[in-house]
Amino acid sequence: MARRIACAAALCALAAGVPATSALAHEGNPNYESLVNAVTPQVSGFRVQVLNGDDRLEVENGGSSTVTIDGYSKDPYIRMSPGGKVEVNLRSPAYYLNQDRFYGTKVPATASAKAARADPEWKVVARTGRYEFHDHRMHWMAKSVPQQVTDKAKRTKVVDWQVPVHAAGATGAIAGSLFWRGADPGAPVGAFIAFGAIALLGGVAVIVVRRRRAAGDAGSGPATPEPKPKPRREAW
Repeated sequence: MARRIACAAALCALAAGVPATSALAHEGNPNYESLVNAVTPQVSGFRVQVLNGDDRLEVENGGSSTVTIDGYSKDPYIRMSPGGKVEVNLRSPAYYLNQDRFYGTKVPATASAKAARADPEWKVVARTGRYEFHDHRMHWMAKSVPQQVTDKAKRTKVVDWQVPVHAAGATGAIAGSLFWRGADPGAPVGAFIAFGAIALLGGVAVIVVRRRRAAGDAGSGPATPEPKPKPRREAW
């Protein structure tokens, strides 16, 4: 049992020592926040939101119009049809570039902006009308701090961004802004992890104490009943 407690303590200590930025490879950067400001043209049933701070866009088309989202060179990248069908263009370089946060995926020779426009190859990726994709236009590509940030503790606007959209015969964009978050007024992540570790160790200790008490009671045998008090006689 002592070994179990030691293992639990080691795991808690390890968890408490993991920095919050360790998930940057697959999620957003906690220093940034990307926000959607407007979507044009206004299409009924078409909604957009940012997930994980600045990591990816979630688009949903529940309306009666087809919505097409462009890649990085005005090439058709995502097509969302009425009824829930969502397709990606395998000829669009954006499909491959968006697999990695920092352009780490190689684009095959079959994909180019010209090929995507002239001979698109559509692949169905969803039938729910909803799709999530990473987009390099909505986050800071460099690993250095933006020059706009002169005070890291202050919330600062870094850049405005746009993702071109076509719908209902009109051309518009998903327009947003990227911000440097600045100081977080809330409790640090490490504090929550440490609190969880303390709570876990406290629970383990309670279990150990209860088991020891139960073992001690079982080994001592049944308790000897106390003698009943003799009836008291009243003097008359």
